[in-house]
Amino acid sequence: MLISIDPDICIGAGQCALISPDVFTQDDDGIGTVLPGREDGAGRTLVREAARACPVRAITLRETQPQAPDR
Repeated sequence: MLISIDPDICIGAGQCALISPDVFTQDDDGIGTVLPGREDGAGRTLVREAARACPVRAITLRETQPQAPDR
């Protein structure tokens, strides 16, 4: 999974950071951001709930395909 937040859409409601603080935070202007190194959301069960809670749908979750082993 790949997590991103569109800063042009985000209104700073903070629901993402409240629901899943191990993945999301807010910058100095109150805009939601994904914590560095957490863009894949690995093992974070509340990421989908945080995305659903965003009142302006600024959070995008994209499923990623597993990488094939190099041969």
